[in-house]
Amino acid sequence: MCSSNAKVTMGVEITPAVARINGRPVLQPTCNRVPTKAASKPLPPPPPPLPPPASANKTNKASPPLSPKSKSPRLSAIKRGSDANSLNSSSEKVVIPRSNTKTPALERKKSKSFKESSGGSGALSSSVEAPLSYSSSLIVEAPGSFAAVRREQMALQHAQRKMRIAHYGRSKSARFESKVVPVDSSITAKTDEEEKRCSFITANSDPIYVAYHDEEWGVPVHDDKMLFELLVLSGAQVGSDWTSILKKRQDFRDAFAGFDAEIVANITEKQMLSISAEYGIEISRVRGVVDNSKRILEIKEEFGSLDRYIWTFVNNKPISNGYKFGHKIPVKTSKSETISKDMVRRGFRLVGPTMVHSFMQAVGLANDHLITCHRHLPCTLMAARRPAEARADQ
Repeated sequence: MCSSNAKVTMGVEITPAVARINGRPVLQPTCNRVPTKAASKPLPPPPPPLPPPASANKTNKASPPLSPKSKSPRLSAIKRGSDANSLNSSSEKVVIPRSNTKTPALERKKSKSFKESSGGSGALSSSVEAPLSYSSSLIVEAPGSFAAVRREQMALQHAQRKMRIAHYGRSKSARFESKVVPVDSSITAKTDEEEKRCSFITANSDPIYVAYHDEEWGVPVHDDKMLFELLVLSGAQVGSDWTSILKKRQDFRDAFAGFDAEIVANITEKQMLSISAEYGIEISRVRGVVDNSKRILEIKEEFGSLDRYIWTFVNNKPISNGYKFGHKIPVKTSKSETISKDMVRRGFRLVGPTMVHSFMQAVGLANDHLITCHRHLPCTLMAARRPAEARADQ
C-alpha cells in the first residue's frame, strides 16, 4: 500500500488519491510523470503509418462485407516493418507482383530428317510441347534399314517353306503346286552354301564327316546288315572319333564280309588274328564283333529280324528331339540305358549306354539334329512315314 507521504521513485512521483466504495474511503496511487535526468530528453514521435497499397484498396472495395456471424477469412502473409529505433510499426500485407511474361519452355532438339518430314512447321507451344511422333516411313521404308532386311529374309523363308511342303507332300491340296514362288538360282546357290548344320559341324570339319551328317546321320535304318555295320562303327568310335572311323569304314566292311552276320559268326580264332594284323583292328574288338554276330542270329530266330528287335524299343516311332544348342544333346538317355541292359542280358559285348545312344542317333532311333539344322525337318518327315509302312507290313 502507498503511504500518505509522496515518494519519488525512478523519477515518478506517486501521490495518494482518495476514492469511496460503498461510502468508505479507499486510497489509490496515481502516477504523474516527472522529468528526471534520465528522462530529460523527449522520445522521438513514432513515424506516420504507411498508406496501404493500391491493390489492397481495390481488393477491399471489391470484396463483399462480412456478416458479424461469419468466420473471418484466412489472413495473408504479414510483413512487420521496423523503424529506426527497432520498434514494431504498423503491419502491411505482402503482395507478390505477377509478371505477364511467360517463361519459355525447353524445346527438344530435332534432327534434320524430322524437320523435313514435318514440312517446316512452326515452333510448338512454349508452355507445353506435344510428344514427338516420327513417321513410320522413316523406320520401315528407309533403304538399308533392319526392317527391310528382315522383311526380305521372311519372304525368302516363306517361299522355301512352301517349296519344302510341296516337295515332301505334307498337304494333298494342289494350292502349293500352283502358288509356289519361284526363287532365283543365285539365291538358291547362296542358301545351299550357307545351309545351317548342327553346331559340331564346323568350317574345318572333314568332308567325309560332313557328308555323313548330311546323308546318313539321323536317317531311319531298317536293313539288318546296315544296322550291324553301324552297331560296330558306333562301338569303334567311342575311343576315337567319327572322322577316323569313317575313313576306315571300307576296311571294316572288307574285314567282316560286308557285315553278314551268318558269315561273321563262323570266323575262327586264326582268322581273327589275321584280320587284326591286316586291317589294324584290335583283337578284342574283332572278337567282340564275332560274338555280337552270334547274338544277332539268336535275335533273328526270336524276333524275325534285328530291325524288328531294335525298333520295338521306340514302338516303331523315332524319338524326335528339339534341341536348340549342341551342348544340350546328352551323351546317354534313359532309353539308351534300357536298350543297353537288355542287350547285355542277351550276351552282347561293347554295348554301354553311351555307345547305344550313339547307335540310336546313327540309325535314326533318335533325331538329335538341332532345330536350326537343315536336316532336322527331313529326318522328322521320314520318321513320320515309317509307322504307316510298318502297319501295312503287318
